[in-house]
Amino acid sequence: MRFSNKPSIYFIMGSQSSGARDPFQVLEEALKGGISHFQLREKGVGALTGSALLEFALRCQQLCGEYGVPFIINDQVELACRIGADGIHIGQDDAAASQVRQRIGEDKILGVSVHSVQEAEIASKDGADYVGMGPIFGTMSKADAKKPAGVKKILAVKNEFPELPIVGIGGINSENAAQVWRAGVSGIAVISAITKAESVAERISALKASHKEGGGE
Repeated sequence: MRFSNKPSIYFIMGSQSSGARDPFQVLEEALKGGISHFQLREKGVGALTGSALLEFALRCQQLCGEYGVPFIINDQVELACRIGADGIHIGQDDAAASQVRQRIGEDKILGVSVHSVQEAEIASKDGADYVGMGPIFGTMSKADAKKPAGVKKILAVKNEFPELPIVGIGGINSENAAQVWRAGVSGIAVISAITKAESVAERISALKASHKEGGGE
């Protein structure tokens, strides 16, 4: 299973990022609404560990399986391998992409966060199926987020590596997503745009509609 180049609504969530709502309910609503990928990102204050994390991950994996949506785990390669996740997403401060690719095998999805053309080139050579780029806009979902960079770096990477799928992340919502699609991304990653939505289905529909606004088919 590898990353599709079709327009992707890539949802990221952990046990603490769904607010007062039950995270499994939010995830199932997002799956019903038509997300194309789900990434479990369990970090920060109150993050689950050990058996609690394993149980949470397995429940998320089961839900994704029921809807045929790839289940990707952020950073935690051991956990991803243990439960047979569909993929892993790593950052620049984690293990080298080449090592992770070797560990997970060729049939799993490998995503890498990058912030420059040089990092994108290395990730691509090391076996990444897609790269995540951001933050594009200001975001409150990540405490250590870098300064917003807009779409300039996405355009630069797309110019050098037109076939490399790029997922934009950081402060994206249905109002500003069109300009991200217009930059040539294969997907947009969102957290609060879904977790804070009154109607998850309507929000996902709006995010999908933004692809056409951005010039997509």
